[in-house]
Amino acid sequence: MKILSYRCSVLRCRRLERHISATTRTLAQPGDDPEFKSIVDSPAILVQAGKKKHGPGLIILALIPITAFALGTWQVQRLAWKSDLIAKFEDRLIRPALPLPPKIDPDAIHEFDYRRVFARGHLRHDQEMLIGPRIQDGKNGYLVVTPLEREGDGTTVLVNRGWIDKKFKKPASRDTLQACPTDEVVIEGLLREPWKKNMFTPNNAPEKGEFYFPDVAQMANLTGSQPVWIEETMTPDLLTNWAREDKGIPIGRSAEVNLSNKHAQYIFTW
Repeated sequence: MKILSYRCSVLRCRRLERHISATTRTLAQPGDDPEFKSIVDSPAILVQAGKKKHGPGLIILALIPITAFALGTWQVQRLAWKSDLIAKFEDRLIRPALPLPPKIDPDAIHEFDYRRVFARGHLRHDQEMLIGPRIQDGKNGYLVVTPLEREGDGTTVLVNRGWIDKKFKKPASRDTLQACPTDEVVIEGLLREPWKKNMFTPNNAPEKGEFYFPDVAQMANLTGSQPVWIEETMTPDLLTNWAREDKGIPIGRSAEVNLSNKHAQYIFTW
């Protein structure tokens, strides 16, 4: 019996050894791989603190206040310049109207911009030019430009007589006596440097009678006039404007400075 018990114990020990050996093989450790490298064996990586890489988004955000400050400063300068310019023009408006001299130096006109003047002569309706289309009070129309041949010296200047509705484009459709007077007239208006064309304005086509902006040199050359531009003025009156509009009589501008001055709003925006 003792021999049998001993044999059983030996068999159980051998089975246990085989079980432990099999379990050890299935649970292989990373260190058992001869090519395994521990993180401890890796070389150290040096990290420099305080030198972070900033993306383009952060750079753009940093530029926003700088750009806004620069634009705001520029608008302050523009506001001062525009305010001084308007004050200078308003000072010229309150002065009495001067008779327009026979000869005018085109290069000196900017020194008399918005100066009130008057001239006497006959309107050359046969050389009339229409600038348009021009919108006024939501209606489409044209600005009537007529050369004024002055009495005495025979010199001619260009007069922007004002706006008419597009239905009166042809002179025959207007009230002839008032819209196209043939007697001597006295024109009172402002000596002006007219506006310039922008990138969206088409070029004039004088051979077709199409004018989109006042090219004074071009118009003067076509009519044999001096390159002088006068904008006829009238006292603003709603009833008078309606009556003139219904008869095709040009509606002149008011004698006031009409320069846009929105720089204060732009300063607040920036």
